Amino acid sequence: MSHAVTTAPDKPLVVLTPRTVWLIFGALMASMFLSSLDQTIVGTAMPTIVGELNGVEHQGWVITAYILAIAIVMPLYGKFGDLWGRRWPFLVAVGLFVVGSVLGATAPSFGMLVAARAVQGLGGGGLMILSQAVIADVVPASERGKYMGPMGALFGISAVVGPLLGGWLTDGPGWRWTFWVNVPVGVAAWVIAWYALRLPTHRAGKPVDWLGIMFMVLGTSGIVLLTSWKSLGNASYDWAEPQLLGLVIATVLAVAAFVVTELRVAEPLIPLRLFRNPTFTITTLIGLVLGAGMFSAMAMLPTFLQMSTGAGVTKSGWLMLPMMVGLMATAITSGIAITKTGRYKLYPIVGLLITAAGVAWLTQITGEMSMVLFGAMIFVLGAGMGLIMQTIVLAVQNSVDPHELGTATSSNNFFREIGAAVGTAAFTTIFTSRLTDNFTDLAARLGGGAGGGAGFDGTSLTPQAVQALPEPVRSGVVDAFTDALAPSFWYLVPLVLIGFVLALFLREVKLSNEAGMVARGEAVAAPAAGHDEAADVAGAAPATPEAGEPADTLAR
Repeated sequence: MSHAVTTAPDKPLVVLTPRTVWLIFGALMASMFLSSLDQTIVGTAMPTIVGELNGVEHQGWVITAYILAIAIVMPLYGKFGDLWGRRWPFLVAVGLFVVGSVLGATAPSFGMLVAARAVQGLGGGGLMILSQAVIADVVPASERGKYMGPMGALFGISAVVGPLLGGWLTDGPGWRWTFWVNVPVGVAAWVIAWYALRLPTHRAGKPVDWLGIMFMVLGTSGIVLLTSWKSLGNASYDWAEPQLLGLVIATVLAVAAFVVTELRVAEPLIPLRLFRNPTFTITTLIGLVLGAGMFSAMAMLPTFLQMSTGAGVTKSGWLMLPMMVGLMATAITSGIAITKTGRYKLYPIVGLLITAAGVAWLTQITGEMSMVLFGAMIFVLGAGMGLIMQTIVLAVQNSVDPHELGTATSSNNFFREIGAAVGTAAFTTIFTSRLTDNFTDLAARLGGGAGGGAGFDGTSLTPQAVQALPEPVRSGVVDAFTDALAPSFWYLVPLVLIGFVLALFLREVKLSNEAGMVARGEAVAAPAAGHDEAADVAGAAPATPEAGEPADTLAR
């Protein structure tokens, strides 16, 4: 028999029927897919975009503006959702993302495009965080695995579909459609959310941590800009350069000031007391090292395929499909298994071991290898990641007070984004350094030229140019590229193994049978057949459970 939680008689209640939950879930999936897709869809269109808008020297800003905006707003959406409710922040996030997409599609200049990407990121960060927090509001942790699995699979899908769709649109109707494609899906998600996402709003009466927000923005901006320094058009990482040195000092001071502020304010943006929770600390550290390791690997593999096989943008995307299949398979099946058994600790442990094996296997890639073998390698990598990503989010949400669901979820994702930014920059630096040395050796072996005077310039090679080179220059370039990339993966293996050791200490907490809104007294169970649902939504007084009886959320 279903019961409702006790709450104030004049407080409107949300009736969570299975139909309502699935409708909400559809809107969340659509919006989350848009946010993750836009991290990759623009990459394949980049050469065309910067060529048309005259932004070749500063093309890194197209990606960095989006990542920076996402990282900055993640903690804000999480905190504001906890304080005031998640309905309006979610609608604002979808609206900002759609507006940013329209601005990007119509951008007349490179500067306007960068600004549009920042607006997209301001919305995209909310879509990522609020989608995970809202599902925790309406689905109890014991049932949440079957919903979180598909959400985790979305990241793998977007990583593959993004480059494919970006290349197809650029070659067809034009690069501006990489932005236009977001608009109808975003509008549909907004409309569904407006009618279905009937989450309660409230006034917390607690002060906003404006000082903490300021220092968080400054510190996060400094970290992202430092890690993107070279891609933003700067010549090198010369730590004696005044601009770079000043940015380092300012970033350190901002981070220190943020920590001090969070320890002193009444309602901190990221409560440092969360780190006294072992589950939160361990899962956040796992997210940090996973972001640092996995995003690095995923970023370089399509380029390897284009350089070594001559595959075009679209074909290289298709060749990445095994990773998506592996990630989807394990994310969905592990989610279902968690729902059935209530056990989740095993999955990140096994997932991190499989991921470490996949990364180690990638150290064996060569320019002449079979694409079947390469597909097996990235399938293993994807299978490992699928067991980890959403499982650690579920563990975090299950271990914190329902009033801090958004803050805990956003903090976990925030540190993963920081790890991804730092890890990708470090991995790229290692790879680029090795590649430069290899190209120098190749040029020396060729005596400054090849093929009867055909000059070799390693600074201006494209996949098409590599395939047009005469032998033995082409083979030399491919070998130089793979000899630089393959050993670089060894630097990622210890990171993943650190995550594995951390996962061993993860304490398995029994999954809650209450959704976040039920625990906070903001929702009631689905009414019995024939019951007047409208009366409940309007605020009819709910039944009071008997002592000791839990409040179910979903009608099963």
